[in-house]
Amino acid sequence: MVAAPAALARDKGWQAGLQLGFRARPHRTVLAERRRIGPLAVQRPFYPEGDVCHVYLLHPPGGVVGGDSLDIAVTAGAGAHALVTTPGATKFYRSAGEDARQVQHLVVEDGAVLEWLPQENIYFPGAQVRLDTRIDLQGSARFAYWEIQCLGRPVLEEGFDRGFIDSRLSVYREGEPLVLERLRVSADNRARLSLMAGLPVGGSLLISNAGEAEIEACRDLLLGDGADYTGATLLGDILVVRYLGTSTERARRLFADVWRAVRPGALGRSPADPRIWAT
Repeated sequence: MVAAPAALARDKGWQAGLQLGFRARPHRTVLAERRRIGPLAVQRPFYPEGDVCHVYLLHPPGGVVGGDSLDIAVTAGAGAHALVTTPGATKFYRSAGEDARQVQHLVVEDGAVLEWLPQENIYFPGAQVRLDTRIDLQGSARFAYWEIQCLGRPVLEEGFDRGFIDSRLSVYREGEPLVLERLRVSADNRARLSLMAGLPVGGSLLISNAGEAEIEACRDLLLGDGADYTGATLLGDILVVRYLGTSTERARRLFADVWRAVRPGALGRSPADPRIWAT
């Protein structure tokens, strides 16, 4: 079990924390532990697959501003299988001077599966955001994870010309690093934006226990669409799919299609979309 989110121990400032623990029972995975503070919450679990626990992560205010802090800690216990998604995008609004902070620590114990499939992060001009996600895998644990970052609001032709983003993602198995990534974007760091070809939407999908069969399964899904760029590679046994383009909708559609295609081989389950994806 991971330590409680730091926010659970604080009593000053605008803090939100959520701690979830999933446990395997004879007939299905259950949400056995749930602690929260502030506006982070989850709905009651759903079981569209019978035994896999589907949970929707909620942040009722609908946005994060400077000075806000979100701490999320999730453990999938041995043999458990949980899927976590969100009903909408997370919006990071313009800051008046303080940083917004989100920390996620996901632990997947031996024999467990955790699928972390939220909707996109949208960064409004002037947002100051620090994100840190760490995934710890133990033994034969398996996982699927995606993140989609939208700089500004492309549909309004609004670019990210003020503020900064510092986003880290790290994946470990038994303490050994498998994936270490960092994205830093600021208005005065044009070089970083040029590495994104000047495009506002980027995303990554990671699925463990993959191989050449999974690369082949998603090959036909990676064709470019207009100004979009896509690609896939294997880092050890982790399938990494990238999107770079102008549309969060197309990014989500690509990742969902790839997830459906490779889920049976990599995670041992037939595709089963969360119900909320259809709304």
